[in-house]
Amino acid sequence: MLVKLVPPTMADLLKNSAWFPLLDPAAQQRVLGDVREVPVAQGGALSRRGDIPAHWYGVIEGLLKWTVTSDHGRSVTLGGLSAGSWFGEGTLLRGAPRTADIIALRPSRVAVLPQDTFEWLHATQRSFDHFLLRQINERMHWFLGNFTAHHLLDTDSQVARALAGLFHPFLYPGADTHLQISQEEVANLTGVSRQRCNAALKRLQEAAIVEIEYGGITVLDLPRLRKFAD
Repeated sequence: MLVKLVPPTMADLLKNSAWFPLLDPAAQQRVLGDVREVPVAQGGALSRRGDIPAHWYGVIEGLLKWTVTSDHGRSVTLGGLSAGSWFGEGTLLRGAPRTADIIALRPSRVAVLPQDTFEWLHATQRSFDHFLLRQINERMHWFLGNFTAHHLLDTDSQVARALAGLFHPFLYPGADTHLQISQEEVANLTGVSRQRCNAALKRLQEAAIVEIEYGGITVLDLPRLRKFAD
């Protein structure tokens, strides 16, 4: 008997987020009244470099990437944004235009919280401030690791790091060991060619770290995957 999977809801995202359950009841009600859901088509942009920030974002379902493209067409991927992640606080706090494009690698659903509500939470909810401080610190640490990886690690380790990043316990809470992600999407997140990425995934599979399946990848040994990515 086939079990029909129920798509995650906005309520699921908020309930499982590190910040929402810690808000006082009045703040929770304001968030519920102000947040809305927007769809992003595969290949579509949630936001573009140069946009004036007006929202804070949370991924309900799907997969997006942070990417910067030069005027000459060269691009670099800064990381992936999977279900459960919240992002965009840096540009809101800085009050500066966005410095990267947010592109959907597959059809995605995103929670959008207005800037006014975000700033009100920042000003009135101490638990929210604590969350933002840790989130920014964790993300900065991850980005520094990515910078090091692209200069010091081989392709296999870079691919392992891209996958392990989707299981960050704070940035992406509640991630399932089965990722509904294609090899092309992994290549996009890693910033390497599809051929090199596929070869690296095959070697990770031969090492019994991951299992490559139709339409997805299952992580068999997350501690070894994380160690491989270091």
